[in-house]
Amino acid sequence: MLYITFLLPLLLITLSISTSIGSTNHSPALDIGTIIKVLNGEANEIEKVIIYQIRFPRALTAIFAGGGLAVAGAILQAMLRNPLAEPYILGISSGSAFGALLSIALIGTFSFVLTPITALLGSIVVIILVYMLGKRRGTIDINTMLLSGIMIGAFFSALILIIITLSGESLKNFIFWLLGNLSNVNLKQSVLISVSVLIFTLITFFSSHRLNLIATGDEIATQLGIDAETTKKIFYFIASILTAVIVSITGIIGFIGLVVPHICRKIFSVDYRLLIPTSFFTGAITLLIADTIARIILFPNELPVGSITALFGAPFFIYLLKK
Repeated sequence: MLYITFLLPLLLITLSISTSIGSTNHSPALDIGTIIKVLNGEANEIEKVIIYQIRFPRALTAIFAGGGLAVAGAILQAMLRNPLAEPYILGISSGSAFGALLSIALIGTFSFVLTPITALLGSIVVIILVYMLGKRRGTIDINTMLLSGIMIGAFFSALILIIITLSGESLKNFIFWLLGNLSNVNLKQSVLISVSVLIFTLITFFSSHRLNLIATGDEIATQLGIDAETTKKIFYFIASILTAVIVSITGIIGFIGLVVPHICRKIFSVDYRLLIPTSFFTGAITLLIADTIARIILFPNELPVGSITALFGAPFFIYLLKK
């Protein structure tokens, strides 16, 4: 496919640049030749540690977190038939973060089983609340759903700050995580995100013809033999899983799910059979670039990556509102 010949090389170039750039004196810049030496097993131990334990897990997480959030955004926009729908705006990210942080506060550490599960429960609770608040006289009011999502997201963000405050010093560093942070991700966490996002992105891709039908309207989808309600519940669940797994590790990274699918529709196609893979690759590239900027823009200090995505995503949201 044409998009692969364009997006895949661009992703690899972005990955090599991101991996070669350091943010602190303890993690210096590495040229491409050094990275090749590491891959060939010819590098020294310090260079291997920098690549395998610091740069590679972070870059891998950025790729799959960015891709997963973009796919989740594309799914939600199909379900609600509205370009403003995405996990952050609908409050799903905040619900996931609340669930994840609650489990961490209770057991004292990140759990590869419990934390993503509680994050998933938080995201599902938010989706149910937003859906219930947006339903009027048997029909869904999209504007009410979006406003409900924003309010519910703010509510859960407040609960998160309360948990952090009551937990004392043990959770103070999670304020940085709350704004989206990839600096503390380890290899196991990056593998968890990568495998989870890959599985559910592939499921979405192979079911993308159903997204096309749902996006045209429930009545048309039903006439063409699709159980619209069941299909929407499944896709809401997939979007919840993608968001929950990512947020439980990276924190809240907003606007990737809003901006990326919209751009991909303009550049590539509105057909979800193309939109899902192009959104994944473009989301991966976007978050890699954002994370690289977050690492170097205030060198030697580092910004949360969520602040970079919000800096560019918020004006884009206003543009869509005005459009």
